[in-house]
Amino acid sequence: MSKLPRQIWILALGRLLSEIGSGFTIFYAPIFFVQQVGLSATSVGLALGSASISGIAGRLLSGTYADRWGRKPVLLLATIVLAISCFIFATTNDFPTLVVGCLVQGLGLGLYWPANEAIVADLTDGEARRFAYAITRLADNVGMGLGIIAGGLLISTTGAYRSLFIIDGISFCCFLLTIAFGIQETLPAEKTPVRFVSGYTTALRDRRLIVYVIVNIILTVYISQTQTTLPLYFSGFVSQPGARGFNPQVISTLFTGHLLMTIACQLPVLKLLQRLSHARSLMISGGFWLLGFACISITGTSNSYQLFWASLGLGLFAIAIVAYTPTASSLIADLAPSSLRGVYTSINSLCWAAGYAIGPPLGGWALDRSPQFAHQFWLGLAATVPIVWAILWWLERLVGRNNEVG
Repeated sequence: MSKLPRQIWILALGRLLSEIGSGFTIFYAPIFFVQQVGLSATSVGLALGSASISGIAGRLLSGTYADRWGRKPVLLLATIVLAISCFIFATTNDFPTLVVGCLVQGLGLGLYWPANEAIVADLTDGEARRFAYAITRLADNVGMGLGIIAGGLLISTTGAYRSLFIIDGISFCCFLLTIAFGIQETLPAEKTPVRFVSGYTTALRDRRLIVYVIVNIILTVYISQTQTTLPLYFSGFVSQPGARGFNPQVISTLFTGHLLMTIACQLPVLKLLQRLSHARSLMISGGFWLLGFACISITGTSNSYQLFWASLGLGLFAIAIVAYTPTASSLIADLAPSSLRGVYTSINSLCWAAGYAIGPPLGGWALDRSPQFAHQFWLGLAATVPIVWAILWWLERLVGRNNEVG
């Protein structure tokens, strides 16, 4: 760990601070907008999915200008936009305002991720790169866990959902200061100017990248379900004595356990997977998604041990996520030429935009159908995992063939 550049640790600290704020809202926001504001699950899913529209523009701009202007100015702009979105959510009382907040948030996230990931790629290489991505993701998860715990306590004692968004906005302001005073520009001095269209055109000629994009969109659809659809499913579709679903305290405990599992597994899973290729590591992630989806379906259909099945499903999701996130980031950095690193990380981030454009509306639509349909939805997701394995097998062949040619 001591071999990592100092700026990686500073970046990790800033991400921890911002994720503490995000933890206050990420699992409670859908519940708030449905149960407190009074919007339908479908409309909330559509609003959350709309963030991907502006997110696409943000990611395209971030990729190009992170390679042209530098990573730091783009990241500073991103934190400002994200803070503004949080304050919009704090005043939301209707669907149009929610959509505006989501569009602003999507733009901020689009600007944020390519520049952020490019900094890590600039400062590391080889196995150190995968480890650096694991450390920054670990910081994200620790911050998220702390935020979820604090958010759950605040909701259980005061019920003040709107204050969660204000705290989230303040956390992004703290991240802004960390970047401004702690991060130096990492864009290589020997950079060549990259035009907006030509950079993406060159990247999209890379067949390996195209195959990776397909599988990555599917995997991000999976992740989106854990953050948007699953809290609503737990609160409204799990049979409980005298109640329709788990209460907010139980949901908070479940997702806190999920985050703690993610934190505990991050480095051990990385160590177990470090000798495997990126594609095979992602195949293992897919296997844990399949098992987790099956457990969630059992949670809703079983008349007993619902907490056990919910906890097991979230634990499996935790392993799936920690096998996925540093591996995917490291893979895209390895595929990218240094002059197009911002563009490649932008395309990687666009996969998240696409996944979150598909996932929340799809999940909201499934929950607005019959309870039986909602239970079967999770089995339908599990049935897509073999497709993921097939695409990853193809990707491994393409990467291996390219290495042989090189």
